[in-house]
Amino acid sequence: MTATVHNRSGVLNRVTGLLAKRQFNIESISVGRTETEGVSKMTFVVEVEDERKLEQLTKQLNKQIDVLKVSDITDKAIVARELAMVKVISNPQIRSEIQGIIEPFRASIIDVSKESITVQVTGKSDKVDALIDLLRPYGVKELARTGLTAFTRGHQPQVTEFKPHSLLK
Repeated sequence: MTATVHNRSGVLNRVTGLLAKRQFNIESISVGRTETEGVSKMTFVVEVEDERKLEQLTKQLNKQIDVLKVSDITDKAIVARELAMVKVISNPQIRSEIQGIIEPFRASIIDVSKESITVQVTGKSDKVDALIDLLRPYGVKELARTGLTAFTRGHQPQVTEFKPHSLLK
């Protein structure tokens, strides 16, 4: 779900408070400025077991004074990415080994110290999860993830209802 909101103090708190009041667990949330001055976009992932609860949540969010637009992008064609930074225990002898692990993920080393390296990876959440799992045996000292951010694709495929062809009659 995405929400376009005024970039004002307290908006994030009011939106997350509404989600909490409706007993939605936020699995992921990201917020950032948009191309329009004074406007931010929120992307949040919540588990919804009941379509009516989602509809009610959308209506409640739209009633918020600082919310400009709410979109349920669950069933839409989307482009979604997440950023993670992983600080891994590393000495000079195993750095090339770690470099070999992160290369297929198009991840990069963004910091190096005597006892650790910090890796940055972006992509779909399952890609980020897979790289973190491969780095765990080396010892993950610290991990930070941004949460998912998403757009609908520029072209949405048309959903057509399937009607069986009756050639056999």
